[in-house]
Amino acid sequence: MKLGKVEFCHFLQILALFLCLSGMNQAELSRSRSKPYFQSGRTRTKRSWVWNQFFVLEEYMGTDPLYVGKLHSDVDKGDGSIKYILSGEGASSIFIIDENTGDIHATKRLDREEQAYYTLRAQALDRLTNKPVEPESEFVIKIQDINDNEPKFLDGPYTAGVPEMSPVGTSVVQVTATDADDPTYGNSARVVYSILQGQPYFSVEPKTGVIKTALPNMDREAKDQYLLVIQAKDMVGQNGGLSGTTSVTVTLTDVNDNPPRFPRRSYQYNVPESLPVASVVARIKAADADVGPNAEMEYKIVDGDGLGVFKISVDKDTQEGIITIQKELDFEAKTSYTLRIEAANMHVDPRFLSLGPFSDMTTVKIIVEDVDEPPVFTSRLYSMVVSEAAKVGTIIGTVAAHDPDASNSPVRYSIDRNTDLERYFNIDANSGVITTAKSLDRETNAIHNITVLAMESQNPAQIGRGYVAITILDINDNAPEFAMEYETTVCENARPGQVIQKISAIDKDDPPNGHQFYFSLTAEAANNHNFTLQDNKDNTATVLTRRNGFRRQEQSVFYLPIFIVDSGSPSLSSTNTLTIRVCDCDADGIAQTCNAEAYILPAGLSTGALIAILACVLTLLVLVLLIVTMRRRKKEPLIFDEERDIRENIVRYDDEGGGEEDTEAFDMAALRNLNIIRDTKTRRDVTPEIQFLSRPTFKSIPDNVIFREFIWERLKEADVDPCAPPYDSLQTYAFEGNGSVAESLSSLDSISSNSDQNYDYLSDWGPRFKRLADMYGTGPDCLYS
Repeated sequence: MKLGKVEFCHFLQILALFLCLSGMNQAELSRSRSKPYFQSGRTRTKRSWVWNQFFVLEEYMGTDPLYVGKLHSDVDKGDGSIKYILSGEGASSIFIIDENTGDIHATKRLDREEQAYYTLRAQALDRLTNKPVEPESEFVIKIQDINDNEPKFLDGPYTAGVPEMSPVGTSVVQVTATDADDPTYGNSARVVYSILQGQPYFSVEPKTGVIKTALPNMDREAKDQYLLVIQAKDMVGQNGGLSGTTSVTVTLTDVNDNPPRFPRRSYQYNVPESLPVASVVARIKAADADVGPNAEMEYKIVDGDGLGVFKISVDKDTQEGIITIQKELDFEAKTSYTLRIEAANMHVDPRFLSLGPFSDMTTVKIIVEDVDEPPVFTSRLYSMVVSEAAKVGTIIGTVAAHDPDASNSPVRYSIDRNTDLERYFNIDANSGVITTAKSLDRETNAIHNITVLAMESQNPAQIGRGYVAITILDINDNAPEFAMEYETTVCENARPGQVIQKISAIDKDDPPNGHQFYFSLTAEAANNHNFTLQDNKDNTATVLTRRNGFRRQEQSVFYLPIFIVDSGSPSLSSTNTLTIRVCDCDADGIAQTCNAEAYILPAGLSTGALIAILACVLTLLVLVLLIVTMRRRKKEPLIFDEERDIRENIVRYDDEGGGEEDTEAFDMAALRNLNIIRDTKTRRDVTPEIQFLSRPTFKSIPDNVIFREFIWERLKEADVDPCAPPYDSLQTYAFEGNGSVAESLSSLDSISSNSDQNYDYLSDWGPRFKRLADMYGTGPDCLYS
C-alpha cells in the first residue's frame, strides 16, 4: 500500500509514539513473586517472569524485519546456555525469534483489517538438556491501526422515491458508509456525510446519512428524476481523512395534482346508418399529465338527445372514452345527435382540490349518413298454419316488407329455394301472398321453415330476408295398421279360449285427443270356427282359439283378416292379415317345430323322384332356348319391300359411330345428291331393335319425288308448329349448291310470301313472342320483309 504525503507524516507521528512505547513493552525479567508456578512431580516454585502485550503497527513498508519486542529470563546469564523458542499463530511464518537474545521480529507486512492480533507461546530451554528452565507462557501481539481504509457504501448505488410536491425536510432515504479501520482507536473510522451533487433540491444529515428534500413543490411533470452524489469522509471530515462516494437516484412519484382536460371543446363524427349495434362510433380522450391510478378516468354522457342511443365506456389501457351504438340508427328518423360528455378522475387527492375541479366537459355531435338499406319485413318471423288437405293454390298467409329509405322503392318477393327444395310453396312477387304449390303431407314434414327474399325494384342487390314457419295441420288421412309384423303360432293341442296373440295398432296421424282404435274380424271371417278376436278397449286386441286342437296335416297355416278402425273424422279403416302357424308344442306349450313338408309332399313320390322330374324340365328348357337361338342366327336374305314407307323409321344402335366419317350404318350422299336414292336393304352385321336402313346401293332416278314430298311435309309442319324449338336459330341441312331439285331446305324459306299461314296473331301474345312476330309477321315492321 502506497502512502501519500499526508499519510506518510501521520505514519511518522505514530512511529515515534511506537518507539516511545516499545521500551516499555520489552519483556524484562522482574523479581516478582506474585504468581507461583507449579510443575508436576516437583516441588513448588515461584514464577520468575511476567509478560506484557506487544504492539506493532500495520502496513510496515520497510525492507528489514520489523522489531516487535524482546524476551528475557533471569535464568539467562548471558553465557548462551539458554535458548528461546516461539510457537502459536504466525510463529516462524510471520514472527521469528532470536534463540540467543530473545528478540522478536515481524517478517511480513501486517494488516489489522485481516487479523487484529496474534496469540503466541514463548518458552526458555536449557541448550544442553533441551529442557524448559521456565514454564511456557502465552502472550498477544496486537496490530496497531492506522487510517488506511476509506469509507465504503456497501449498499450503493441507491435508488429512492419521494412524492412530488412534498414539503421541505421530507425523508427520502438513508445511506450508510462502512470504514474498515479500528473504531476504538482514534478517528480513523469516524465518518461524516456531505452532498456533492443534488443541491439545492436535496440535503443530507452529516452524522446519520439521511437524505431529505430541500425545496418545496417539486413537480414531477417538470422533472421526475434527480441524480445525487453523497460523500462519506473519515477522521470526522478533517483534512487528511479518506473518503468514498456513492450515487443516489431519486425519482419523484406521482400524485394526483393535475385535473383532466379535453383538448377540444367540441367534436363531430359521421357514421352510416347501417352501422351495427355495439359498433364503435368514436374515441375521445381527456388529457391528464398524471400517470397510473392518478390518471384513471371515467366518462359519462350527462346530457343530449342521444342518451338512449349511445353509451360511453373507458378503455382501461389508454384511458380513452369509447362511444358505441346501443340502438340501430335510422337516417329517415333522425339525422344527428348531440352528446354532452364529462370526464372525471376516479382518485382525487383532497390536498390538491384547490387546483380546480378534477373533471371536464365536451360536446360530441354525431351525424348519421344515409345508406341504401335493404327492405325490412314487418316481422322477423311469421308463423302460419295450413291444413295438409289444402289444395294447390290455397292462400296460407301474407308477408310484408318496405324500403326504409326515403325513396321507398317498390319491393318484389321471392322464396329462397334453398329453404324450399321441393317447391311446396309459391309467393306472389308483388303482394307477398304465400300459396301452396304442391300437396302437403304432415307425416312427411310437419313444419316448413322457409326464407322469403324482398328485393328493391330499383336496386335488386338490396335484399331483405324474412323467415316464415308454416305448420301443417293434421287430417285423418292415414288408416291404422299393425304395430309390427306378428309371428303367431298355435299349438296342435290348443284348447278353446286360449290366448295366442295380443296385437296393437299404429296410425301416422296425430289427432289432438290421441288415438282410439277398434278391432274386429272381417265379415267373412267373423263366423270361422278356428279363432275369435276380443277388443280390449285400450288400443289392443286379443286373438283366442275357438276350437279344440289343430292338425298340421290338415292345415298348417291360417290367415285371419282383422279389421281396424280409428277414431278420426271421418274415420279410416284397414284390413290386416294375421298369419297363424300350427306348431308341435311341448308340455309347456312352447313350439318345437312348425314345418309341414312331410304333409305337403304328394303321396307315393319320393324326394329322388321329384329331383328327376325337375332335371327333365330343365333339360327341355335348355333345348328350347338352343332352338330359338339357332333360328335367330339363321341368315334371312330378305330385302325390304320397295313399296314400304321407311322414311320415319327410327334406327338405334348400341354403339357410337364416328360421325360423318362413319358410313357403315348410313350414307350422307343421298342428301348431298338428290338425283339418286338409296336402295333400301337390311343390315345383317348388327341387331337393331327394329328393321332399319343398312349399307346402301345407289341408283339414279329422274326425279326425287320421295325426298321432295318428305321435306315439304316436314317444312309445313314446322311452319304451323308454334312450339318447334329453337325459335331464334338457323337450322342447316347437309346440302350445298344451286339448281338442286329439292331447292333449299332452310327453314327460313317458311316466311316466304307463298305461305298460306298468317302469323299476325303472334303480336298479340306479348313481349315473349315479339321475336317470332317480327320473323313471321307480314306487317310493315317484319324483320325480313
